[in-house]
Amino acid sequence: MKFNPDADLDTSGIEDTRGSGGGRSGGLPGGMIPVGGGIGGIILLVVIVLLNGGIPGLGSDGTDQPAVQNTGPGSLNSCLNVNTNENCRFVAYQNSIEGFWSTELPRRGKKYTRAPLRVFQGQVSTGCGPATAAVGPFYCPPDKRVYLELGFFKTLETDLGARGGPFAEAYVVAHEYGHHIQNLYGILSRIKTRSGPTSDSVRSELQADCLAGIWTNHATTVPAKNGKPLITELSDDDIARGLDAAASVGDDRIQSKTQGQVTPESFSHGTAEQRMKWFKTGMDSGDMTACDTWSANPL
Repeated sequence: MKFNPDADLDTSGIEDTRGSGGGRSGGLPGGMIPVGGGIGGIILLVVIVLLNGGIPGLGSDGTDQPAVQNTGPGSLNSCLNVNTNENCRFVAYQNSIEGFWSTELPRRGKKYTRAPLRVFQGQVSTGCGPATAAVGPFYCPPDKRVYLELGFFKTLETDLGARGGPFAEAYVVAHEYGHHIQNLYGILSRIKTRSGPTSDSVRSELQADCLAGIWTNHATTVPAKNGKPLITELSDDDIARGLDAAASVGDDRIQSKTQGQVTPESFSHGTAEQRMKWFKTGMDSGDMTACDTWSANPL
């Protein structure tokens, strides 16, 4: 995955609260789960459900507070281009993903509303309730933000067996922004069934994978704020790593690793094969109409 070193980055949609005291105390056991799911729901399944025997109630506690942002050296808020520091690639992902959707949705007659990317460390307070790094990346509909703890990507490799790499990271971020697109269309509020191989939750997650694939199709055409392309090349290896990341967070793969057996009735995100299939469907078509997971049978 190659970035344009001359492309200016826009940090107006970035909230880097690491080390700033912007987080608030609170842990997930007994607390609330960010809704909108995504990759984060998978890590929550592994860390919370298996250890505590159940899922705490969904909802919002209204505790989302203005974050104190870190503007020091190494902060994403100080990124000028991808060379500013090694983590500035996450700003490039966010700029490219939002840059695409902010053009694509109006082209289809739908207003796009921005969703900040809030990077936290350890724990964070959100409009969906308090969360810790154990949740992994997630999208919170009430405050329309994507939340990301950068340490998750090491977990993706060491605990879930993904090959990793920049495009695996980009896939994860694009998946969470897929939930934002669903929220803008009112899809998330219509989710009723949250477990089972054909549940609303699984269909929602697979659609978010498909939407991530659509961005992938167009990624090298999205310009930075100075008009220069943000991402100049995606190799076959990059795509393979993205597909591998999608497979590594399949319900069947995770259940096999953590409990030694697969129980489809508790699926919430889809199998490894389904996640790869729908990500590739979006990537091959580049068209939102290809992402109708709600009427697909079989998934």
